[in-house]
Amino acid sequence: MPHLFSPLTIRDITLRNRIGVSPMCMYSYEDGLANDWTLAHLGARAAGGVGLVISEAAAVEARGRISPDDLGIWSDAHIDPLARVTRFIKSQGAVAGIQLAHAGRKASSTRPWDGGKPLQPSDPRGWQVVGPSPLAFSPQHQTPEELTLEGIRQVQAAFVDAARRALQAGFEWLELHGAHGYLIHSFLSPWSNHRADAYGGSFDNRIRFCIETVQAARAVWPERLPFTVRISGTDWIGEEGWTLEESVELAKRLKAEGVDLVDCSSSGNAQHAKPPVGPGYQVHIAEAVRCGAEIHTAAVGLITTPEQADAVIREERADVVLLGRALLRDPHWALRAAKELGHPAPVPPQYLRAF
Repeated sequence: MPHLFSPLTIRDITLRNRIGVSPMCMYSYEDGLANDWTLAHLGARAAGGVGLVISEAAAVEARGRISPDDLGIWSDAHIDPLARVTRFIKSQGAVAGIQLAHAGRKASSTRPWDGGKPLQPSDPRGWQVVGPSPLAFSPQHQTPEELTLEGIRQVQAAFVDAARRALQAGFEWLELHGAHGYLIHSFLSPWSNHRADAYGGSFDNRIRFCIETVQAARAVWPERLPFTVRISGTDWIGEEGWTLEESVELAKRLKAEGVDLVDCSSSGNAQHAKPPVGPGYQVHIAEAVRCGAEIHTAAVGLITTPEQADAVIREERADVVLLGRALLRDPHWALRAAKELGHPAPVPPQYLRAF
């Protein structure tokens, strides 16, 4: 029976344990360039014993940033700063992953600690946002410009170019961000996608943008390396939005396209949604997708204790546990968890005196 500290091999990559750093935006960059904060933040978690470190959302286009301060991968100038980070992550025994993202209609906002307010195109730091349909996320957000067919192709090409750059930067685990109301998710959900062409309406049409983007990026990502997708398993608004049943069906299609794992989050696409936030409240999504599509999944969302995380793996509800706030509070969470659960801890020799 697997447990939290069992290795996991997907394609040619082996995680030393089932603990991963969930992608978490740091809003700390100029022109999208990774910097000392990236190295210190992600490097500390790698040294802290996790098996997988996934960088925060890296925008595939400048207009795909959530804020002007986001990490980017839309130009070759981003490769070397990111390579510095991947080298250190791998030197600490962890696998370096990256999340490729486009914020779509939720782009062009200030940082959370600056209010998280939408920036209008007239603002010197703002820009025109895009989406599947001209439907604003909220009354305060911009109305997005509906992507034309040519615009769709341009965004998909940006994901492909970003995947190539990620490989050059040394990443060995790729994740496409298809959750939280950002561009891919907004195409999936009937709440945000009111198109009348081949990219809207029926389930098959609404998933088309996602499937095509996966196909194009998977084609340039080496077969030996894991390719994953994060989804919002449900919009939490019933049949008006994206549902868990649709997520299971999407996961089956993704598996057929060479996706190795589905990272199961939820919500973010409808302002009025009321998810039942509580400990492990999204684990059932990972379990449903894992069982229904017979694919590896990652569970995420208020998983905080070693016992809780270990149970998710032992009960085969997911294959990987991604931690967010717990790892912000304690970069050495994995080392502490190993001790508490009675497993050898991958303590860096520099820290042995403390463990």
